Amino acid sequence: MSRDWESVFSSWSQGPSQTEQARAENAERQIREAIRASDKLKNRDIRVFTQGSYRNRVNVRRDSDVDIGVLCFDTYFPDYPDDNVKMELAKSFVPASYEYATFKNELEEALIARFGRASVRRGSKAFDIKANTYRVESDVAAFFEHRRYVTTGFYHSGVEMIPDDYNPPRVRNWPEQHYNNGVSKNDATQRRYKRAVRILKSLSNEMALAGIQSAKDTPSFLIECLVFNASTPCFQYQTFKSMIRAILAELFNNTLSDELCSEWGEVSELKYLFRGSQPWTRKSAHQFLSDAWDYIGYQ
Repeated sequence: MSRDWESVFSSWSQGPSQTEQARAENAERQIREAIRASDKLKNRDIRVFTQGSYRNRVNVRRDSDVDIGVLCFDTYFPDYPDDNVKMELAKSFVPASYEYATFKNELEEALIARFGRASVRRGSKAFDIKANTYRVESDVAAFFEHRRYVTTGFYHSGVEMIPDDYNPPRVRNWPEQHYNNGVSKNDATQRRYKRAVRILKSLSNEMALAGIQSAKDTPSFLIECLVFNASTPCFQYQTFKSMIRAILAELFNNTLSDELCSEWGEVSELKYLFRGSQPWTRKSAHQFLSDAWDYIGYQ
């Protein structure tokens, strides 16, 4: 008997429950309280925010960690388009008096004071906060603002960290742009974009459990970005099975060669999807799309 994929996709398309969202919000609130209770951090210009799949409402596992960013604006990391812009801005520079390493150490102290040493584990990129019945498990990352200057008077504001092991040396992300572009894409597709992301992330999880290597190798973030690069007509079908078929077919065809997808970006549209030092390749994404098509049994 063939599988009822329409019913499966309908189930997978559902957003996180109110309970899941509440536990994520509780985790974020407790991080804020930890900072307010810290004599070293309470007067800093800090913003705490949920990022990643929870904020973008594309999380598919009840036990998935919530990613929380702790962004300090007291120091920023700049990136310049050319030396002329750099020299012009240097005229108004004030040397940083607050170092990233100090900020991360002080954040660790605040988290331990709030949650206890046993509940806080420091990783190279983030602090892991253990879950309880009141909050989900959290990955808490310390950031300084990253400024990508376009001209002397305009820059894109992102976040940047320095991992403890310097592997990679720096991590730069664009959570606000990612969130806003995801909302716009969802609105433009009658709220089908995020449903499609949840479906394909759930499909990938099932494929990985079945031993399919391409699914094991494909991060959920990459799946979200691939679906973002599918054209609007792919989302205009009335059934989930037809919609997912159209998305997979278009993405498969457009990842046949580097030239066809060289301009694709992450959801933020501030970083190329298949260029630079990404932890995936166009070929690996293409293999996943091919395996997903076959796993569902499309003809």
